[in-house]
Amino acid sequence: MTDRTVFLDGRPVVLVEPPLKAGGQAAVFAVRGEDDVVVKLYHELPGPDQERRLTRMRTMSPLGGRPLNSAQPSELAWPTALARNAQGTFIGYAMRRFGEPRHVQLLGLFTRAQRLKRFPERADWRFLLGVGWNLAFMTARLHHEGLVIGDFSSNNVVVDADGFVTFLDCDSIAFTDKGTGEVFPCLMHTTDYSAPERQSGSHATAASDDFALAVLVYQLLTAGNHPFGGVPHDSVSQSTVEDNIAASVSYVVRPESVTIPPSTLDPTVLPPELLSLARSAFGPGVHAPAARPTAEAWLRALDNERTRVQQCPDRPLHVYGSHLKACPWCARAATTGHDVFNPPTARPAQTPTATVPPPVTPGAPDPQPTSPLQIAMAVLAAVLVLIVVVAVFH
Repeated sequence: MTDRTVFLDGRPVVLVEPPLKAGGQAAVFAVRGEDDVVVKLYHELPGPDQERRLTRMRTMSPLGGRPLNSAQPSELAWPTALARNAQGTFIGYAMRRFGEPRHVQLLGLFTRAQRLKRFPERADWRFLLGVGWNLAFMTARLHHEGLVIGDFSSNNVVVDADGFVTFLDCDSIAFTDKGTGEVFPCLMHTTDYSAPERQSGSHATAASDDFALAVLVYQLLTAGNHPFGGVPHDSVSQSTVEDNIAASVSYVVRPESVTIPPSTLDPTVLPPELLSLARSAFGPGVHAPAARPTAEAWLRALDNERTRVQQCPDRPLHVYGSHLKACPWCARAATTGHDVFNPPTARPAQTPTATVPPPVTPGAPDPQPTSPLQIAMAVLAAVLVLIVVVAVFH
């Protein structure tokens, strides 16, 4: 493939082919000689409204007044320059690069293999709780500044080794231009995190963000379980997560109505305050946005639990909620053979028995017959030997 040149606020840069990733609307490219910058190019020429959106975003400084830890990355992959072709046509924008190995998608925290690969010796339940806290804080802060995330999912958030989160695809964030009053809505959404009103085509709101946040926090605290997974008993065909959300069928609220995979964790692994928020979000809050817990409510509940967690004395990476009397991860490992947080232990090799007899300990007595049949056979054998001996000596 031939590398291409684009202009970032008039400065020529060369994009490296192939793209780092590509989606339905755009592709993201590395920049030759600039490891900390990427450029997102739209597959189809964006309209003037998208150019106005990005131009306005360039003048904004969301979260700009909040002091950051020196080791903390930027919390938003915000546009840093507009990208144009040689004819001056707007075709995309530049942003800071947040990629592997320093950052991984939030989705990577939902499986044991990825947690152990990306965050060895760190990704216990306390770590997941902290990531949930960071998500709730970011959501609450953005809402406070009049910004709506919109396309809020595990694919659009990355996490670093310290649990700090960064939001990607900020060009879809919804906001109102305070100067002109122009509204820039968000129509993009990811179905597994979309409230019913978003599935019906409504614009994103703070309440729809709160629904997505509830799903993500629940997934983090249950090591990846989606609260709308499983198949409803009255389903005529295999339901999808999107179907279950639309029908307001969640095993967290109505466990008797859903057949769930055996690997699904019991929701009571969540502390009572957090479980109550989850049941509000996945019960009445599904179709009543006002009933959904806000990001601030999640933030308070997560903050309360962070200082109360318990450390299991028996196994590493087993940390659990303050409400439990025993380690749920040890119990699950004993029941299912699957440790949610630790790598599988190697099984000792089995000695073949079909062709190689087991060694006999020197001096060990022969096993004695114990059953009535064995005793009778042994007596008969002794009698036959005695008869033979008598016959020989006669």
